[in-house]
Amino acid sequence: MADRGNASVSARKLPRQARAAALIAAVLDAAVQVLRAEGAARFTTARVAERAGVSVGSLYQYFPNKAAILFRLQSDEWRRTAELLHSILADVAVPPPVRLRRLVHAFLVSECEEAQVRVALGDAAPLYRDAPEAAAAREDGTRIIGAFIDEALPGVDPARRRLTAALIEDTMTQVGSSFSQTDRTAAEIASYAEAMADMFVAYLDGVTQTVGGQRGCSLASLPT
Repeated sequence: MADRGNASVSARKLPRQARAAALIAAVLDAAVQVLRAEGAARFTTARVAERAGVSVGSLYQYFPNKAAILFRLQSDEWRRTAELLHSILADVAVPPPVRLRRLVHAFLVSECEEAQVRVALGDAAPLYRDAPEAAAAREDGTRIIGAFIDEALPGVDPARRRLTAALIEDTMTQVGSSFSQTDRTAAEIASYAEAMADMFVAYLDGVTQTVGGQRGCSLASLPT
């Protein structure tokens, strides 16, 4: 069977038995190993099946093509990122600047830990990025950041809040990708995260002050 791209990147069926779930787990683990060893350009279903110790036919029962495997890896990464965002940003007992600093640091750590696989998935993105499933999978992170900005900037025009949320999400994504391409020490990550968080907090504080000093409190005055 030719290993070609396909408009659909969804799994063919969901595992209903432990044995099937174990097969899928083995395929995904093997896929990560192939990505690390071969990169996106040499990633094929045949290599994944061989590394997983299963037949290509068994693999195709659950993944119709290599794009479906890569999309599953990417969507799992997006899900983990959304869970990270929610665990930090949804904690309303913590002041917004503190949450933002924690998020930036945790995000950079996460980016650096799996940089090799993330780069390979980025190289493979053309295979799945235009699929409807991809747009839906990306929405959670955007929604969580948007909700945080709505809370942090309640007096700001909705359009400005959306712009602010997009700026923070895009900056973290692009900077995290670039920063993680070089091996980093824990001290380097902490220092870089602190500097980027300073930038974000200062920007949010500027937006807050622009809409009126009558609120009597800026983000910068909150504990960090």
